[in-house]
Amino acid sequence: MPLHQEALDFLATAKAAGAVDISTLTPRQARSNSHIVLDVIGTIDDRVTISQAYMTGPTADIPLEIYTPPGEGPFNGLVWYHGGGWVLNYVISARAHLAELAIRTKSVVVAVNYQKAPEHKFPIPHDDCYEGLLWTVNNAHKLNIDIKKIGVGGDSAGGNLASGVALRVRDEGNLHLAYQMLVYPCNGVDFNTPSYLDNAEGFGLSRAGMMWLWEQYLNGPTDHENPYAVPLSARDTRGCAPAIIATAEFDVLRDDGLRYAELLRSHGVEVIYKNFDGLIHGAYSYTGVIPSALVMREFFGDSINAILATIG
Repeated sequence: MPLHQEALDFLATAKAAGAVDISTLTPRQARSNSHIVLDVIGTIDDRVTISQAYMTGPTADIPLEIYTPPGEGPFNGLVWYHGGGWVLNYVISARAHLAELAIRTKSVVVAVNYQKAPEHKFPIPHDDCYEGLLWTVNNAHKLNIDIKKIGVGGDSAGGNLASGVALRVRDEGNLHLAYQMLVYPCNGVDFNTPSYLDNAEGFGLSRAGMMWLWEQYLNGPTDHENPYAVPLSARDTRGCAPAIIATAEFDVLRDDGLRYAELLRSHGVEVIYKNFDGLIHGAYSYTGVIPSALVMREFFGDSINAILATIG
């Protein structure tokens, strides 16, 4: 399928505004450029109450944003990790789609503003995200969350972090995780997959950009075999929470998501997977300018509700 016209227009607007590949920037420059995302995330549903909190992680105090849908509860729960290549973005960049997801799934959403690379390389962001899940579980009564119905989720680097947290939950064995929601996750370090080569340039996130981001996050090749850092390196995913995975056709990470779905299924993990034709990386968050991507939000909302309906 050809690229959606909305995505073409978005890419053309970014190019006309002088956007450059992230691989040519310093982390500070990349972060400064990321603030424009607030102009494209779409309308924030004002029926959701957004509040702030902090938790103490292993190496720092971590800001949280909490999205509470209307109604009496008890609510479902979702711990969210935003995208940005482990280097940039922050919790408020996800407000529009998290508010919508809170209503669609009757969930209290806890968004974790984890520390960023390269100043804080792996495992610090991963540890912050895992601690965010523990904080939510420990505060479930205050938040009016059903402890049996808590999932984790994230987009791009956040999808990577959610995958790693789900693996760690399986390994630690002290929590129940209802599902893992993975929006075009960057879960592998093979930069020669068909999607990396076919979409290397011209579609927003580039092959060179993704290679640069991985370099910021990891300490070196020794991390490549750590599944909490690189989930596609996991040799066994049995016992992991059910996964809902979406990818975009014109995205270097398309095959990462597809391969992770295949890896999970090969070990008996329930997977709901869909590739969205005509869309680019970031479309899930950019529905203010790419409204055709709203179908991705419908997919995740419906899939989460289907999984939660099976939990007593």
